[in-house]
Amino acid sequence: MEEEIFKKSNIIVDKLIEYGFEKKDDYYIYQRDIVNEEFKVIIKYKNNKITGKIIDLKDIKNKCCINNSYSSPQANRISELIKEKYNDNPEFLWDDDKNSVFRNPSNKKWYGIIMNINIEKIGRESIVNDVMNVKLPKEMIEELLKTNNYYKAYHMNKKYWITFILDDSISDEEIMKLIEISHSYTEKK
Repeated sequence: MEEEIFKKSNIIVDKLIEYGFEKKDDYYIYQRDIVNEEFKVIIKYKNNKITGKIIDLKDIKNKCCINNSYSSPQANRISELIKEKYNDNPEFLWDDDKNSVFRNPSNKKWYGIIMNINIEKIGRESIVNDVMNVKLPKEMIEELLKTNNYYKAYHMNKKYWITFILDDSISDEEIMKLIEISHSYTEKK
């Protein structure tokens, strides 16, 4: 197809560069995502010849990747540990795949929430990361807030909930202890 389109054309390298081609070794290359960033177009120019290909990124993802629920490795590990211990899966209640809750199936009470937020909202530098909220006794929250890595609850009652970033600054073991306490609040009395 490329030969047919360009058979009566002389390519002007300066115009390729203006268009967005970049020089690599002994050729020029143009790359662009198309169709909602699901496909990548790669066009190469070498020796007065243009070649192109389209790559289906979703197909590669579906056939070559394991899909995770969250963007951070720790959030995915914690979710798996919760499933192993309580047999509870995350529930994605909103119209996104970034925010989920864990709740006790016997009474539907939440004991954990994982959200993907700009952590500037909890007083850290402006980056997006997964955070978790758990429900704890208010005395425990007061003590944890005196240490590093714990923040006033984002989007929840700050008296009974606390937030921490899922960036491995707190060990999985410590987080699971907090989840155990939070989970106990949802047990039927």
